[in-house]
Amino acid sequence: MADRVPALLAGDHFVLNRLLATDLAFGGAAWDLREIELAWPHVPFGPVAEVDEASGTEDEMIEALQGVRACITQMAPLTARILGECPDLEFFAVSRGGPVNVNLAAATAHGVTVTFAPGRNATATAEYTVGLMLAAMRRIARSDAEVRTGRWPSSLYAYTEAGLELAGSTVGLIGAGSVGRRVAHALLGMGAEVLVHDPYACPSGIPSGTRRVGLDVLLDASAVVSLHARLTDETRGLLDARRLAAMRPGSVLVNTARGALVDHGALADALHSGHLYAAGLDVVDLEPLPADHPLRTAPNVVLTPHLAGASRAVAERASRIVTSEATRWQRGEPLLHCANPAVGTAAP
Repeated sequence: MADRVPALLAGDHFVLNRLLATDLAFGGAAWDLREIELAWPHVPFGPVAEVDEASGTEDEMIEALQGVRACITQMAPLTARILGECPDLEFFAVSRGGPVNVNLAAATAHGVTVTFAPGRNATATAEYTVGLMLAAMRRIARSDAEVRTGRWPSSLYAYTEAGLELAGSTVGLIGAGSVGRRVAHALLGMGAEVLVHDPYACPSGIPSGTRRVGLDVLLDASAVVSLHARLTDETRGLLDARRLAAMRPGSVLVNTARGALVDHGALADALHSGHLYAAGLDVVDLEPLPADHPLRTAPNVVLTPHLAGASRAVAERASRIVTSEATRWQRGEPLLHCANPAVGTAAP
């Protein structure tokens, strides 16, 4: 039998250590496990040294990683300092769509293989996107809030107040990745016309039944615009005041991707002026939302706390993906989702 590999499970209250341990055991490889539990999501993630969206501290990880060759986590930080003080570490698996909590350049320089879990939450996020569209278009959240406070807003049945339908509407999707494609299929099934803008997608990646257009055409033609783009230097502030003004009057904006894609001050102005009918936002530029944020007082906006990817199936799927990668690494087999393949993809 192969030597047992010292490994750290750094789970949290979403991707649980018990899920990771069970899936590792199912893989059949030999591990010597230790565990720590990170506080997320009960304590929001944030920057840790030079990495983003992390939970826990450098000191906590340095202590836990002593003598450890492999770490499986969702939110634990991997910084240059941690790497410098944990020389035994060889493998770091992040159960997220991208290893944003890892200093990938430093990990590569230290010879640490990093893997991740692409597509883990695509289905959940797509479902949530359609739900958020409907909540914003049909004023579901507003109606619920009013009923709970003792009002009965039947005036929303008036023609000038009544909501919008997806069937027969033109919906523009900015981004045709794993989430955008699923949203497109759902919308087509509901009778919407779907436009797609993604300058990086190959033709075969554009869902059948949709129409690929430029961004300006999409903004002008769409009753609903939904964001599914990655946040890069190029896309940061993509929907600024000029582009929000270019959206069709009375249209709806939905964002389940990244908050920094949108100028939220300009969005609040567009909602106050009535240029936009509504917005449904699961992500914003500042999380948690500050008390003085302009969206708090904007009309017809549905706000949720970055929950699009929060389903039990996502946690279970994420665990299976990264523990399968860990098993491949331990057995010396090729990895499927290596973020830095130049390091090498198998345990020596």
